[in-house]
Amino acid sequence: MTEELQKTAESTPTVRNERLRWYAITTQSGMEKKAKTALEERIKKLNLSDYFGQIVIPSQTVEKIDEKGKKKRIEQKLMPGYIFIQMDLSEKSAYHCVKDTPKISNFIGAAPNREPPALSDEEVDRVINRTAYMAKEIAARPKMSFEKGERVRVIDGPFTNFVGDVDEVKADKMKLRLLISVFGRPTPVEIEFNKVEKVKEGE
Repeated sequence: MTEELQKTAESTPTVRNERLRWYAITTQSGMEKKAKTALEERIKKLNLSDYFGQIVIPSQTVEKIDEKGKKKRIEQKLMPGYIFIQMDLSEKSAYHCVKDTPKISNFIGAAPNREPPALSDEEVDRVINRTAYMAKEIAARPKMSFEKGERVRVIDGPFTNFVGDVDEVKADKMKLRLLISVFGRPTPVEIEFNKVEKVKEGE
């Protein structure tokens, strides 16, 4: 079974707005779409549209070829359990609108008596925009071997230059499951062998 990354029309260019800042939130496992839909409905119901911009689930469209040779396009989440929200956090009703939405757990970096930190446009661009324009994976797969616990560096894709630990080796699919630190939280990411390199001792 093979997968090929495809350019998608679902590109989400980040719109810069001095009043609205980007924040990351976590959701219940597998509930990203339901949380996004519920939040959009609450924003509309509470007439808070002026305090919100884009709401994005980082994802990419992949074309899978099944065992019968048929192609099927599916949406693959790049950061399971995360949603990015562009909003005016100074408006308390907007903040509580997000916090009280079903399926949403919390803002990343939130703490008692402290507002969650905003993300820079560069961080958001790196995670969101580049996912929609990832180059097609190289057809020729290199002969590589990895072991659980090994430390590797991502050399292609939205997580380029991120360093993570191998959590699982999927040799049949030529993929690794890495644990990468994103905004201070270990985040599982599935990536192809040919998009990582082993980190040498001392680096």
